[in-house]
Amino acid sequence: MFTKKYIIPLIFILSVFTISFAQEKSGLPVKAYLEWRNVGDPQISPCGKLIIYTYSWYDKIEDKSYQNLWIASTESGEIRPLTQGKYRDSSPRWSPDGKRIAFISNRTGKSQIHVKWLDTGQEAVITDVLRGPGNIQWSPDGKYIAFTMSVPGKPEPGIRIPFKPKGAKWAKPPIVVKKLRWRRDGSGYVRNQTTHIFIVPSTGGAARQVTKDDYDSSAPMWMPDGKKILTSGDHRPDAEYQLDGGEIFSVDVETGEFTQLTSRSGPDYSPVPSPSGKYIAYTGYDYKHWSYTVRKLYIMNSNGGNSKVLTTHLDRDVRNVVWAPDESGLYFTVQDRGLTNIYFSDLSGNCKKITDGYFQISRFTISNTGQIAATISSPEDPTDIYTFSINNPSKIKRITNVNENLLVNYKLGELEEIWYKSFDGKKIQGWIIKPPYFDPSKKYPLILYIHGGPHAMYGVRFNSEFQMLAARGYVVLYTNPRGSTGYGQEFGNIIQYHYPGDDFKDLMAGVDEVIKRGYIDDKKLCVTGGSGGGLLTAWVIGHTNRFCAAVSQYPVTNWITEIGTADAGYYFGSVWMDGMPWENPDFYIKRSPLFYAKNFKTPTMIITGEEDYRTPIAESEELYHALKAQKIDAVLIRVPGEPHGAARRYISHRIAKVLYIIDWFDKYTKKK
Repeated sequence: MFTKKYIIPLIFILSVFTISFAQEKSGLPVKAYLEWRNVGDPQISPCGKLIIYTYSWYDKIEDKSYQNLWIASTESGEIRPLTQGKYRDSSPRWSPDGKRIAFISNRTGKSQIHVKWLDTGQEAVITDVLRGPGNIQWSPDGKYIAFTMSVPGKPEPGIRIPFKPKGAKWAKPPIVVKKLRWRRDGSGYVRNQTTHIFIVPSTGGAARQVTKDDYDSSAPMWMPDGKKILTSGDHRPDAEYQLDGGEIFSVDVETGEFTQLTSRSGPDYSPVPSPSGKYIAYTGYDYKHWSYTVRKLYIMNSNGGNSKVLTTHLDRDVRNVVWAPDESGLYFTVQDRGLTNIYFSDLSGNCKKITDGYFQISRFTISNTGQIAATISSPEDPTDIYTFSINNPSKIKRITNVNENLLVNYKLGELEEIWYKSFDGKKIQGWIIKPPYFDPSKKYPLILYIHGGPHAMYGVRFNSEFQMLAARGYVVLYTNPRGSTGYGQEFGNIIQYHYPGDDFKDLMAGVDEVIKRGYIDDKKLCVTGGSGGGLLTAWVIGHTNRFCAAVSQYPVTNWITEIGTADAGYYFGSVWMDGMPWENPDFYIKRSPLFYAKNFKTPTMIITGEEDYRTPIAESEELYHALKAQKIDAVLIRVPGEPHGAARRYISHRIAKVLYIIDWFDKYTKKK
């Protein structure tokens, strides 16, 4: 039994031990990816009392990801699995009466549409199609489900070898390519096929093709009377050469006849009918041959008449458009200076901000009662499911916390928002993630992480990779240089025909700003980024030697070869570069990092997917050769089976990518 004289020392020892134990938490390690969970696609029931969402995880043995459906109560917060097993269940959609859900699953061996009755738990496979269905949508009466599916066309004509012996097992024949856009990143070779709209009885039966012309159709949206379906597409004979987008059409469900509802130079897409069917909302813009144009919100009558823009004075992109249940206006998300919130516009174009959080809302749905289900992420919180009433948007209730048991074991780096002036006085926004247990009296190595796009936006969303880099002792800087979205039309399009260019100066000004704070070792500066960020990384090493190491991820390095090999090369050349290489070769050379190789001094790693068709592997190989030819320390990491992004298909590749980056930067910042 303890006496009094031992109690105080014992309490002191225990308190010191507790403090010490708390400080022993490490930062987020790369191995955390193996236990990571993701949720998404929140679908709220018509009554607003239930949310169905996707829940995915990784099998560390099989190196595969699986996804099931879960259901949650908005009132009690109770959650439970709705489907289980090592399958890919996706796209849950409520029936209009809220008694059934439709979803897509590969649990029968190939992707089909399933319907599940919530009262009995019974489940039925209602399609038997050869190619995977997508974009499922219930009819207003719940009797049918519309979906899209690709339909093969006639094969391109080739030659027939008349003397091939009967039963001969010859190699695969040559592939005949005749289209301008003949392959797609993530899909590979695109055979002669068209995306069409189908409908199938919700109780099962033969699927019927609704659209039959040689035009691709986008996601279907039923009109409330159930007689027509809205879609968008480009029906011009030379559509693959057109750069100004498509139009909105209504399709007669019985005859498949198209009625064009919009007509202008500029893309119109994502049509959404109002609850009564009186109006159709959609997004689009007037085409002006800009690489970036703010996406506006429009409404028109159901026959296509009286079209008008609602967001004239909102200089931001409109996404995720949803009608108010009472048809008084529309809700939508807006990216603004690193945040993504929900906004509302009435039918006269009066816009207001609904949520006002320091977070990013990626998706949301609204019930008939005005209850919202949304995916939200903030600096210290990965994406989870939340709910709130549209009448009380400040009272947000968290439904899931799928990575809580994982993150409680680690200490995250603190995020700090910064604003700074660039060379011309333009204000640039950025963020710093500091190492756990950051000490401002010490000197830290810096990683400048550049986003791709270039028309994209960094923000306050939780970033696991940045946290993992901070956990290894790096200060991570990421900014939104000119050309980024979320700052309006002028800021986003200012890099037209100047990419890369002044955005590089914005990035260097950000590095200077952080160095001025006194805790950065300016001899240990590192730079990396992917896609457009990889391009800018390659540009950086050709225009400054201030960085001790670089990692260029799936970059563009030579615009001449990029235009001729990328799946989007025709668009890049026509819009971003204002013409093809043979029309203005000097311009291409001026904007290509490869042609500044004589300035290269920085040790550089290049990471790319071997099946990347957006910035094909030749772009990385050219950069690698330019470095090695000059005897600069360089390494090329080729990731098998990966498309653009280099680490999208396998968790082992994601882990490897981050570890390669850390290893390369450690090599040059942690020399003894």
